[in-house]
Amino acid sequence: MTYDVIVIGAGSMGSATSYQLAKRGRRVLCLEQFNIGHDLGSAHGVNRIIRLAYAEHPAYVPLLRRAYTLWREIERTAKERLLFITGGIDAGPEDGEIFRGSLASCLEHKLKHEILTSRELTRRFPGFRLPKAMKAVYQGDGGFVLSERAVVAYITAAQALGAEIHAREAVRNWEVKRGRVIVGTDKGRYSASKLVITAGAWASKLVPSLRKRKLAVPERQVLIWTQPKSPALFRMGAFPVFNMEAVEDGATNRYYGMPVYGVPGFKLGKYHHRRQTVDPNNMDRECHPEDEAILRAAIGRYFPDANGPTMAMKTCLFTNSPDEHFILDAHPEFPQVSIAAGFSGHGFKFASVVGEIMADFAMMGGSNWLENLDLFRIGRKR
Repeated sequence: MTYDVIVIGAGSMGSATSYQLAKRGRRVLCLEQFNIGHDLGSAHGVNRIIRLAYAEHPAYVPLLRRAYTLWREIERTAKERLLFITGGIDAGPEDGEIFRGSLASCLEHKLKHEILTSRELTRRFPGFRLPKAMKAVYQGDGGFVLSERAVVAYITAAQALGAEIHAREAVRNWEVKRGRVIVGTDKGRYSASKLVITAGAWASKLVPSLRKRKLAVPERQVLIWTQPKSPALFRMGAFPVFNMEAVEDGATNRYYGMPVYGVPGFKLGKYHHRRQTVDPNNMDRECHPEDEAILRAAIGRYFPDANGPTMAMKTCLFTNSPDEHFILDAHPEFPQVSIAAGFSGHGFKFASVVGEIMADFAMMGGSNWLENLDLFRIGRKR
């Protein structure tokens, strides 16, 4: 079978890319090795944080503004609410990366924000109990996206525009022959003018150079939901999403979480949970007492009113680049192939705009979004 573009991976990035390509009139085939909306990758667990005050780098903010616009667009198309605004907190030591980075993005991009002491934060949002030395940036546009529903919305919209989606079909190999891309799966062979690889934790299995240079390394991650002892403090409207770092026993740890939604519990995760690099095909997907203890310690310390019974726990995957910035680029050897990978635990919120960027790559060999931005190049200095 012959297509204009083949997309490998129908998760957050692949579903949005397929939609954007179909919207532009391209004949699209999207291949997914698991079910559509599966829980083996990085997009499950009900929701993911979105925030404009971006501590990671101010260059992300214009992309985020576009992402918000595109999330609203797919909401209208799907006739389903996907983006919820709660306000967002970025907290940590005043000289730490989170507080300084978030504030820098707010100042550079003139984002409306407030600076709160830990006492002022608790007064505003009583669920927080942060150390006195910590400060917080509050930015009112923070919130979350329903990650599982967003993937389904993009796939459904892509199908309505004529995209062909194959679930439960694993890619075995791909090659470029006489200027065209040939993709082999466990069910057939397909040909296209262009290939987009959005395979998440499996990207390095499809692009050996990513594996050799350790540019997209899968890592086991764990999430927990706990029943609050004081439910009113953590309900929607009373508690914001948050991103925070804290110095504990001489080490700097980073946590994230959000109000009760979807699962009857307060949601919390720790970045780089136990620093377990994994093969995604053989990852331990069970949640163990050791996992719970790490997350419980943080809840007890910083959110004691949320430290009730466990409601749920889930594993998921980060796919880390060395500097934790994304890879959005053409393949270094094959210009017909483009890659979106290495989202390093903070990529989902960008899925709507990454879909647009990768559609640009497939159609034009690049994107105006990245024209003067080397942050996402494969060959950047790290």
